[in-house]
Amino acid sequence: MHLLIVLGSPRKNGNSEILAQHVAKGMEEGGGTVEYIRLNGLTLSPCQGCGGCEKTGECVIKDDMGAIYERADAADRILVASPVYFYALTAQTKAFIDRFQARWSRRYLLDNRFRLEEQRRGYLLSVAATKGAKVFDCSLLTMRYFYEAMDMTFADSFLLKGVDQRGAVRNFPEELARAETFGREIATGLR
Repeated sequence: MHLLIVLGSPRKNGNSEILAQHVAKGMEEGGGTVEYIRLNGLTLSPCQGCGGCEKTGECVIKDDMGAIYERADAADRILVASPVYFYALTAQTKAFIDRFQARWSRRYLLDNRFRLEEQRRGYLLSVAATKGAKVFDCSLLTMRYFYEAMDMTFADSFLLKGVDQRGAVRNFPEELARAETFGREIATGLR
């Protein structure tokens, strides 16, 4: 079982990344493998809505996204880790997701279904500074449709409210342990 963790925060070693590392630890303890993509250090142009992917299912923009498509297609599980910015995913994460319009085209316009028999699954890990009742609603809806476009099931989410300062999640050992359990359950198929 191979997990691709997509780090969507512009902040290195922030709360979402710390939690993602604990998920990775649990995943590896459960017998899985893990690799990371840090979006903030890559050159990712936004989707241009040009329709270039409609005939081939491949994006015509030549940037770092080409390698990301390959890594995402190869993964058995994907975990997108993003803090909440203005009640939504970060700009880096949203640009990444929008570029999967090529995979939407592959599925819906070209009827090219992908690895269905393998029951691939996707997850969201998100941290919010505030404790609003709907703070994760936008992110959850976006992720549901992102994974659907990739012929994956949006299986579960790890959400944590009320954590703001960089590294503050280290003060919540029960959440770090919960993240490790989350990773083990991904590896063993319980999530």
